[in-house]
Amino acid sequence: MKRFFLLFLLCIPVLSFKSERKQTTYTYQIARMKYRGGGNWYVSPTSLPNLINFCNKNLGMDINPQEGLVEPGSPEIFNYPLVHISGNGNISFSGDEAENLRNYLIAGGFLEVNDSYGMDSAFRREIKKVFPELNLVELPFSHPIYHQKYDFPNGLPKVHEHDGKRPIGFGLMYNGRLVCFYNYDADLGDGWEDHDVYNDPPESHEKALEMGANILQYVLMGQMPARSATAGDNKKP
Repeated sequence: MKRFFLLFLLCIPVLSFKSERKQTTYTYQIARMKYRGGGNWYVSPTSLPNLINFCNKNLGMDINPQEGLVEPGSPEIFNYPLVHISGNGNISFSGDEAENLRNYLIAGGFLEVNDSYGMDSAFRREIKKVFPELNLVELPFSHPIYHQKYDFPNGLPKVHEHDGKRPIGFGLMYNGRLVCFYNYDADLGDGWEDHDVYNDPPESHEKALEMGANILQYVLMGQMPARSATAGDNKKP
């Protein structure tokens, strides 16, 4: 009897510890899209964790530091307010995947798309399957996405030089709501990577994170009015 009692006492702290543990919960979680077609959807693996950490630290956001992973045709996509797409190669959506993506975006979801150089034609082709009636349009520099916590009066910052083109922020508008932001020839995703991956100048790394923070703030915390620039101010260098 004494031996049983001693064993019981020894178990009490362990049982109490387990019962008092609480699972950490977060207000938001964002996800990376795993798409078909052969493109490297997994490119820049440190980009989203670094951006999330930057937003949590500097904007007081409550984003799960662990990114989700979701396929375009999965019902799990509706669990994420924002889904990130990146890569260098081909993307392919089946008919069912395109329909699921359309329903997700109409229901309030958002696509943040990063051309890591080489996916432009494939993305443009596939997004037409999702919204055949819509076109990607260049957003004016007055758009609120450029004027959240950080001010970008001249639009997207340039992170990497590929073809010497100017960076362009394209949007897909559905019933007056921005449902997709596509950064072209800016490569924000590379700028979010660990600094020693590409050895970008510190100012380029910081600007990329600030622009990424603007995107997340715009999508997750509501739109804010533009503070500077007016429609039509986009000037080519």
